[in-house]
Amino acid sequence: QVQLTESGGGPVQAGNSLTLACTADPPRYNPYAWGWFRQAPGKEREFVASITWTGGITHYSESLEGRFTISRDAAKNAVYLQMNTLQPEDTAVYYCATTISGGRSPGEYDYWGQGTQVTVSS
Repeated sequence: QVQLTESGGGPVQAGNSLTLACTADPPRYNPYAWGWFRQAPGKEREFVASITWTGGITHYSESLEGRFTISRDAAKNAVYLQMNTLQPEDTAVYYCATTISGGRSPGEYDYWGQGTQVTVSS
């Protein structure tokens, strides 16, 4: 069984930055790609970004590209989401997930973390 664990969430003021991290157990688990999703209260879970483990090919939500950056650290078997110039509308639970096939739909992802809350205040 694969366990994903997110960290780095919390309260932040608008305009500031935050970096989320996601690690996998077992440490040698290497899926095709890792993704970040978010879900705000009363809204559907939405795609934020993804990165392939081999090659580091990235994909972003069009509305977030330029402010958010996804990256990976093979040595730590970790994936990160750097979020800049945060706005109150970025408030959501952020989830890390992995997929063996790729894609932007939550249904294409096999394993999920428990989520980490990001709250942006104005």
